[in-house]
Amino acid sequence: MGNPLLLCVVALDPVLEAGAVSALSGNPDIALVEPEEKADVAVVIVDRVGSRELDLVNASGSGPHRPAVIVVASDMSPVEAADAIGAGARGLLRRQEVNADRLVRTVLTVAGGDCTVPPDLIDGLLDQGAESDSYRGERGRGRDWDLDERERAVLRMVADGRETDEIARELCYSARTVTTVVRDITQRFRLRNRAHAVAYALRTGLL
Repeated sequence: MGNPLLLCVVALDPVLEAGAVSALSGNPDIALVEPEEKADVAVVIVDRVGSRELDLVNASGSGPHRPAVIVVASDMSPVEAADAIGAGARGLLRRQEVNADRLVRTVLTVAGGDCTVPPDLIDGLLDQGAESDSYRGERGRGRDWDLDERERAVLRMVADGRETDEIARELCYSARTVTTVVRDITQRFRLRNRAHAVAYALRTGLL
């Protein structure tokens, strides 16, 4: 077994922070640290995603160590989800859907460089993107900057935290095809990795 991931929990409400710390304590894959210490992942717990909360997300992912950030909110609209991703979040969860096991899985997912978003929020962002023709027009990008249906399907499942083999089975593709689709997206948009591809696509309305 490798070294445990270093995880810090940040919340505007100390009660919420204490509850999350209690739920995560004792997991062998995770070592809890203070927010000012070096961390691989930061879990930010909020009620809604407003300007104050977005500042907290941005600050939590900044600094010399730049941990991956997961936002756990009581509720999030698609617009708020896009704002959180724009502020640097790699994982989004709703508090009522979270238990210790799911939170740990999400921590491991984002630490591995992937991005995870609740499926209904992805659907809402898709709807929002489809209605935002002016958003694309402002960028002056042609059809080469759009995603085709196969690319959307793969990227949506990446956003939901699915592994390559799982995506391949569900979409009836080979694992190599899934890997090629993700690589083509990252190269076309000059993105760093899968997480960056999901964040970019959600933020710009491509997903």
